[in-house]
Amino acid sequence: MSDELGRVRQMWHLLEPLHAVLYYAPEAFGEAAALGYRTDERWPSYFAWRAAPLGEAGAGRVTETFYSFSPRMVGEYVPAVWSVASPDAVLAARRRAVDRTYRTLLGEAATAPETAEVAALVRRAAQAADTTGRPLAAANAALPWPDEPHLALWQAATVLREHRGDGHLAALVGAELDPVEALVSFAAIGAARPEVFVSRGWSDEEWSQARERLLKRGLLADDGTATEAGRVLRAEVERRTDEAAAAPWRALGDEERERLVELLGPLWVAAIGSGLLPSETTLGIGKV
Repeated sequence: MSDELGRVRQMWHLLEPLHAVLYYAPEAFGEAAALGYRTDERWPSYFAWRAAPLGEAGAGRVTETFYSFSPRMVGEYVPAVWSVASPDAVLAARRRAVDRTYRTLLGEAATAPETAEVAALVRRAAQAADTTGRPLAAANAALPWPDEPHLALWQAATVLREHRGDGHLAALVGAELDPVEALVSFAAIGAARPEVFVSRGWSDEEWSQARERLLKRGLLADDGTATEAGRVLRAEVERRTDEAAAAPWRALGDEERERLVELLGPLWVAAIGSGLLPSETTLGIGKV
C-alpha cells in the first residue's frame, strides 16, 4: 500500500466512528422516538437517518445504494419510514440528534477551537469530493452546511464516508461480487465473524448459495475461508476503494493532514471509548 493510500485509510478509520455514533446514541434514539419511530431496534431510525438525503426513496433505490442489505430486509422498513416522518423532518431531527450526541460525547470539546479547526479541514476535503456517480455522497453534499463546527464536522465526515462507500460498491461490482457474495467473501478473509453479517438480513439459504458460487469461482475453500485467489480479489477491492477515496484528501497539504490526524485523535478516542459502538462491525476496520 502506498503512503497516500495508507493515509486515506487512516482518515477513514479516524472519521468512521464519528459518523457512526449517530446510529447507536441514546440521544439519536430519543429524537427518532419523538418523530414516531420504534426504538426497540435500531433499524427504523437507521434507514430513516441514512436514506433521508435521498428524499422519499423507495425500497429499490435504498437497496441499490446501501447494497449489502437484503432487499427483503430493506422492504420491511422502506418506504414505511416516510409514512412516519418526511425526509425533511428526519433531516432536521438528524441534525438535532448529532448536536445532542456530540455535546454528550465530546463535552466542552464539542465547541472548542480545536473542533472548529478539525471541521474546517474535513469540510475542505468533503467539498473537494467529486460526487459524480456517488448518490449517497452527492445527496449529503447537497444539504445546507450548518454553522456550528461540530455539526459541520459530522456532515463533512458523512459526505466523505458515503463518498468512500459509493466507491467501494463500484469496486465490488467491478469484482463481480453481488451483495451477499461481498459479505461472504469479506467474512472469508476474517474481516468479521459470519454471525456479524446476519444483521444484513440474508437467509441461511442465501448465504449458502453465495458460498457455493464463490466456491465455483475458486475464491472460497471448502471450510469457508478465502483461497489465495479470494484474498487477492478482496485486496484488489480494498485497493480500488482507497484509490477512489483519495482525491478529496489531496485538497489538504501534508502538514494539514498531519495536523488533522493530531486533532482527530482525541475525538476518535471519545467515540471509541463511549461504549456506544460495537466492537466488531461489518466494515472490517482494522482487519483489512
